[in-house]
Amino acid sequence: MRPIRPVTAILCAAALALTAAACDPGDGEAGGDAKPTVAASLPPGATDGITIPDELKDKLKEHGVDLEKWRGGAWKNWKQEDWLREAGDYINPVIEGLWDPDRMRDADKTPQPPAVDPDAGKDQGVTDPTPAPVRARGAAAPYHSTIPASGKVFFDGPEGSMVCSATVVKDPAHPGKSNMVWTAGHCVHAGKAGGWYRNIAFVPSYNNAGQASAQLKGAPREQVAPYGVWWSDWAQTSDQWIASGGPSGGAGAPYDFAVLHVAPEKGSGKSLEETVGSALPVDFNAPAVGKVAGITATGYPAAAPFDGQRAFQCTDKPGRLSLKAADPVMYRIGCTMTGGSSGGGWVAAGADGRPALVSNTSIGPAKAGWLAGPRLGPEAKGIYSAVSAKFK
Repeated sequence: MRPIRPVTAILCAAALALTAAACDPGDGEAGGDAKPTVAASLPPGATDGITIPDELKDKLKEHGVDLEKWRGGAWKNWKQEDWLREAGDYINPVIEGLWDPDRMRDADKTPQPPAVDPDAGKDQGVTDPTPAPVRARGAAAPYHSTIPASGKVFFDGPEGSMVCSATVVKDPAHPGKSNMVWTAGHCVHAGKAGGWYRNIAFVPSYNNAGQASAQLKGAPREQVAPYGVWWSDWAQTSDQWIASGGPSGGAGAPYDFAVLHVAPEKGSGKSLEETVGSALPVDFNAPAVGKVAGITATGYPAAAPFDGQRAFQCTDKPGRLSLKAADPVMYRIGCTMTGGSSGGGWVAAGADGRPALVSNTSIGPAKAGWLAGPRLGPEAKGIYSAVSAKFK
């Protein structure tokens, strides 16, 4: 058996190849028993309604985080010894106004990942032929009417500001009032070689009107982020992604998923689900790869020929992709979306016939043609349940 050709997890933060198709610099896996991560909010003033629980203040001090220095730019210090990586080390103080329209728009300007072989994994014996490319089509605007649960994730890494895509999902502990967001592990954690990214925030229905980049220059924040900026006050990814996730060979890709719990930068009293009017259920018992009739992937691709400002979609019948015999088989569809689409939701008909999230964009070749996403099993359900239970 010939060795698997190199694959790159298109990490949002670097010029990687079979990029975990989501993040772009400018654009990680935990088992079900992964420990939840902790975040704290940094109140810039007395009127934003955000406070820091006493138990979290001690955690910040434990990691040498001075809130005022952090808010003033200390988060840009990426010394390896300061890059928190363990599940319980996650901290994400809110810096009000950091993600302004210009910074969000510029986060999409990232270098094109190097090319990789698009036939990665074909020698595993349980990988179907490479699917024909499916041209990504622009989602109909306004996005709030057509894909209200979709949005963009913004964060900072050593290479600069980065982007991914994500989906609002239901919270079993808070029916109708979810503050949970589904994305890719590599959109929140660098995997084996690094730790948690910083300043992680979710913007639902980003650029709701679907305007071109030129039209967004100088646009007010209300136009770019009409439903607000929601900071991640809790994040969890898989143990597998943290231990082995990386930019080559597709390492960790079958466990490349993450769940965020978010809070509004400026408190409104409403949950994320109430604010956007939608949240998708997550199907952890989706049919085997070959038995799913069709999947629709949604995301904000940022690498050329896209610019990250508009949402796109691909619909295809998934095939199988196996990168490593011991790992779960992944879904794979034809799709021309590029880096920046990582973390975006894959939706199919659930057991009740209604739309449900069954995967997320994880990897794909640098020269777009297909995307692959993990099949959500026990590990993914464990993470989802842990985040939900933490905020009962």
